[in-house]
Amino acid sequence: VQLVESGGGLVQPGGSLRLSCAASGFTTSSYAMSWYRQAPGKERELVATISSAGGSTNYADSVKGRFTIARDNAKNTVYLQMNSLKPDDTAVYYCYAVRGATVKYAYWGQGTQVTVSS
Repeated sequence: VQLVESGGGLVQPGGSLRLSCAASGFTTSSYAMSWYRQAPGKERELVATISSAGGSTNYADSVKGRFTIARDNAKNTVYLQMNSLKPDDTAVYYCYAVRGATVKYAYWGQGTQVTVSS
């Protein structure tokens, strides 16, 4: 079971990046998928979540209107399109998959670094 993020890098303020999270070893279609981020010296925070079928999304207030989460269950992949990036968006971004209520099955990716700087 593995989640592998890609697409991070260095971008100037106002720029865009698209992160991808590819799953292997399990089928993501029954999992809610999320992106979290953790900046140096700060706690990990939830950025965006998408339901298993993709019909429902939620975003942190700090990224609403700038970030978009999407998924392609046929490709077992979830995406995070990030526009109008700000220096405060600098962090390691992690992919997270979860399903179940009483018994949870949850997986984390290893993270990808996003740096917004001029």
